[in-house]
Amino acid sequence: MNRWEFSEVVMATGNKGKMRELAVMLEPLGVKVLSPEDCGIQGLHVEETGETFEQNAVIKALAYCRASGIAAVADDSGLCVDALDGAPGVYSARFGGPGLSDGQRVELLLSRMKEVELENRGAHFTSAIALALPDGGGFVVTGECYGMIALEPSGEGGFGYDPVFFYAPEGCTFADMSEESKNRVSHRAVAMRLLVEQLERSREDNADE
Repeated sequence: MNRWEFSEVVMATGNKGKMRELAVMLEPLGVKVLSPEDCGIQGLHVEETGETFEQNAVIKALAYCRASGIAAVADDSGLCVDALDGAPGVYSARFGGPGLSDGQRVELLLSRMKEVELENRGAHFTSAIALALPDGGGFVVTGECYGMIALEPSGEGGFGYDPVFFYAPEGCTFADMSEESKNRVSHRAVAMRLLVEQLERSREDNADE
């Protein structure tokens, strides 16, 4: 069987929005996106021990692939702030320690940057998406979106650090943008497009052999 010929993939997340976004992008390739619940592996705990987004994405994809027996996709993403030497980075979801809410992490981030001038508040979101296949094949792609850290939160949409991530082309924070607009330009959208492009190229290459 061609290593890229698979019709189902489990996504290593319980986030319905992420699954829906990937499902729409993979539909033209005839690939159905399944949830962990669909595969009977809900609650699977994977320790993210990697030092980069790419390493953590691969760790999760491999774990879900082995547990389900089918192809698996996993992403790891976070915010990297220039003035904080790239922090919180891979620790974005754990910034400040366990138990903090998204709002509390945003407050902590702003407190760490209260002396940073506007021109030095550059930041970017990074998303690494890994595909793992039962035969051992796979790859990882990375998408980024550049912006800056706002002086205060704005907007009711999104999640995580979206209320303070100011995206200049739209003139507002991610939290002020509609979900549709954000999904066109976000780091995860970029990575998902690269994932689909890689699959399309691989299938075309294999068809020519």
